[in-house]
Amino acid sequence: MTQVDHTRMANAIRGLAMDAVEKAKSGHPGLPMGAADVATVLFTQFLKFDAADPAWPDRDRFVLSAGHGSMLLYSLLYLTGNKDMPLDQLKHFRQLGSLTPGHPENFHTKGIETTTGPLGQGISTAVGMAVAEKMLSAEFGKKIVSHYTYVLASDGDLMEGVSQEAIALAGHWRLNKLIVLYDDNGISIDGPTSLADSVDQVKRFKSAGWAAEHINGQDQKAIADAITRAQKSSKPTLIACKTTIGYGAPTKAGTNKVHGEALGADELKGAKERLGISLEPFSVPDDVLAAWREAGARGAAARQEWEARYAELGSRKRAEFERRLRHERPASLAKALKGHKKALLENPLNVATRKSSEAAIEVIAAAMPMEFLAGSADLTGSNNNKAKSAVNFSAKTPKGRFIHYGIREHGMAAAMNGIFLHGGFAPNGATFLVFTDYARPAMRLAALMGTGVVYVMTHDSIGLGEDGPTHQPVEHLSALRAIPNMRVFRPCDAVEVAECWELALNRIDGPTVLALTRQNLPQLRTTAPADNPCSHGGYELVAAQGDAKVSFFASGSEVQIAVDAQKQLAERGIPSRVVSVPSLELLLAQPEDRKKALIGNAPAKIAIEAAVRWGWDAVIGQDGEFIGMHGFGASAPAKDLFKHFGITAEAAVNAALKRVG
Repeated sequence: MTQVDHTRMANAIRGLAMDAVEKAKSGHPGLPMGAADVATVLFTQFLKFDAADPAWPDRDRFVLSAGHGSMLLYSLLYLTGNKDMPLDQLKHFRQLGSLTPGHPENFHTKGIETTTGPLGQGISTAVGMAVAEKMLSAEFGKKIVSHYTYVLASDGDLMEGVSQEAIALAGHWRLNKLIVLYDDNGISIDGPTSLADSVDQVKRFKSAGWAAEHINGQDQKAIADAITRAQKSSKPTLIACKTTIGYGAPTKAGTNKVHGEALGADELKGAKERLGISLEPFSVPDDVLAAWREAGARGAAARQEWEARYAELGSRKRAEFERRLRHERPASLAKALKGHKKALLENPLNVATRKSSEAAIEVIAAAMPMEFLAGSADLTGSNNNKAKSAVNFSAKTPKGRFIHYGIREHGMAAAMNGIFLHGGFAPNGATFLVFTDYARPAMRLAALMGTGVVYVMTHDSIGLGEDGPTHQPVEHLSALRAIPNMRVFRPCDAVEVAECWELALNRIDGPTVLALTRQNLPQLRTTAPADNPCSHGGYELVAAQGDAKVSFFASGSEVQIAVDAQKQLAERGIPSRVVSVPSLELLLAQPEDRKKALIGNAPAKIAIEAAVRWGWDAVIGQDGEFIGMHGFGASAPAKDLFKHFGITAEAAVNAALKRVG
């Protein structure tokens, strides 16, 4: 490798970061300036990657959890020779259409493993990546899967509550190939972290089952020695790297003034002079750039050696590995679910949709036993998403395909993102629908990144009964539907459950929520067309006898109420129809002609859902009738609650008669 002083290589990162933030007049120069030494040691001496092939399967993963310091990562991508990160992109930092947005976006810029910025998400997502590595290594062997997951985390990452959930899981599972480099600079936006925090992070991590130590984060040898020790540890490792934020800035270094704003012309000039960096913007000395490019190519040999080992695998094993990494489902899945739906039509299943989901999961797990990866936040017996054949995942049983996350909904959702992004698995996680509140930041990131994860959310309405309003979701369906690219399914019976599971598993460009009941429901479907009616978001379940005067639209448990109301109106000679709407947002996304045909032109349009009205006006109009919730629930048996809140067939009939009677 070209012999270039470590400090000059680190200063290349500092110079590019300072210049990009200064040109944009926006950004966070402090972290790249302070953590440049840590990044330089990691990328030049340890990280297994090939800039010419940034997505090869057995690369080490690097997660910049401190996403606000994105210029650190963009500088590294450019310096190491990633062809998708030319210097011009750094000059357009934070500009519309550039590949250098304010925070790293994996769906937008190649070479970025996960989207970060909301603090705590990166380190928590990395736990999922380390889980996936451990599982795949156990399945395919260490010759094929053996890599580290490195995280650069900030004070803010470790203050966020989700970090505690994540590190507790990592320590419990002994994810020894997870190494967190903590940029311990003691500064947050408001000022010294001592304003709000006095936690000893090393002791904290040790108490969670990690190896942890303090080092000087500006000392090249200390950094390298610590990473070497971490690679040999039987536990995940935290390396607390004491750094100076804005290292080199003459008056702002070590202060919050360098955290989230450009240095300013004078400070920038002074910093460059102190560090020995050219005053010319975006300039990197030829020998320094050459050394960085050699670092970017260093992993080519490791990649080629891996490819040789991979070629020795049997063709079937290789095909399976590649299919799994593509998130392509096996042909056996469609066949199994088709048989399951046929069996349901022959022997109807009149149970809660969480139970009919359990029946579907048995079929799914048999069809894709090693990639279907389920888990629950301590509600396994209530969520019913553990297959009978599933073995618990643990440090000693890495081939287990059911994860007990404990009461850690947020950590679960973030880990699922990491598992999916790593590749090889179809993750789903479960809790009560109301507790999506605890998981929302990671769920939103899943939608933004387009991770194909599935959330099995049971106890979906006041129908859960006696646990009362603290546990009864009323606004949650609307809140989840409002997230772009989040698909919410609320199936009405066992057949719809099977159809929704099939759609969820085959959706690999975004997350899916399955909202399932606690209470038993009748099976309403008598056919299972090949085109999967749920794929359109809604379909006519019961047609009118004649021209419909009333159209009922309902989801989940309220479809039965709509069917009962339709029968009562028929007895009065009023033709009506029932449209089951398992996915409101998917229905609204249909082509205009299909959507208009399904909504129809009946004089009375009535929506029925045991939740708030938001979203339904797009179907029934602002003058449409809505039978549902207008506030919080109450503690009582489910049947009493539906009657108390007026979510009944009688109420639906009265609403119809008011319009057409």
